[in-house]
Amino acid sequence: MSRRSGTWVRCSLVTFAIVSALCVCGPALYWRFSKSVPSSDSASSSSCAPCHCNCPEPVSLLQVPGLANLSVTDCGSNDPELKSEMEKQFVDLLTEELKLHEMVADERARHMNTTFIEAKRAASQYQNEAEKCNAATDICEGARERAEALLIKERKITSLWEKRARNMGWAGE
Repeated sequence: MSRRSGTWVRCSLVTFAIVSALCVCGPALYWRFSKSVPSSDSASSSSCAPCHCNCPEPVSLLQVPGLANLSVTDCGSNDPELKSEMEKQFVDLLTEELKLHEMVADERARHMNTTFIEAKRAASQYQNEAEKCNAATDICEGARERAEALLIKERKITSLWEKRARNMGWAGE
């Protein structure tokens, strides 16, 4: 049954893949082949004269008021901090970036060390608590074993006294 269902799933996936590919590529192929294959409609449409529009030319960005005085060379010329950044040499920029990466790495290492120390402290505390618990369990187990031994001893003594009492005529409860 599982083999049939696996085959059915594969066939469904292949069919889905083919249909998806046709949906994606189909329109492009249709228009490409419909333009290359001459038909009776295309002969009549090619006899039409081209349409002439009286549309104005698109407006250039330089003609929009307020945008004409913007240029890339003016960018940041009024900001002294940006101007000093732009004048730095490539090597200086790389050196500064390396220093920043080093600072970030140092900060991460410090954070990691702090977290590691805290984790060791917590693990040590849990270890101490576990040792206390194990010691208390050992003490309780020893006390239980002693109490069990005393109970067995007490039962033997009770049995002995009961036997003596019966020998002397006691009928019991």
